[in-house]
Amino acid sequence: QLQVVESGGGLVQPGGSLRLSCAASGFTLDYYAIGWFRQAPGKEREGVSCISSSHGSTYYADSVEGRFTISRDNAKNTVYLQMNSLKPEDTAVYYCAARARGSVITLCTSSTYDVWGQGTQVTVSS
Repeated sequence: QLQVVESGGGLVQPGGSLRLSCAASGFTLDYYAIGWFRQAPGKEREGVSCISSSHGSTYYADSVEGRFTISRDNAKNTVYLQMNSLKPEDTAVYYCAARARGSVITLCTSSTYDVWGQGTQVTVSS
């Protein structure tokens, strides 16, 4: 059974940092694109950052460019999202997702992903 499990969420003050982890089981992460998506109350799910399976192409939403960094550790079968300079508007449930196939053009389009985690809450508040 293919699964991804997120961890690392929590409560942090504005300007703080968190590192989210996405651990895969039942498949080898090397051959999958991995995406981080988030959904805030009353808003649609949005692509935050995604990384391709080959060449390591990455995508960042404009709202997180320069603050978030996505990386993969294939030896640990895990993808990370380092989040720095967090803002209250980053508050959301963050989801990790995986897909085996797809175009780089749609790298961070949520409908192209078919393995989803349960999500981890990130709250940025003083």
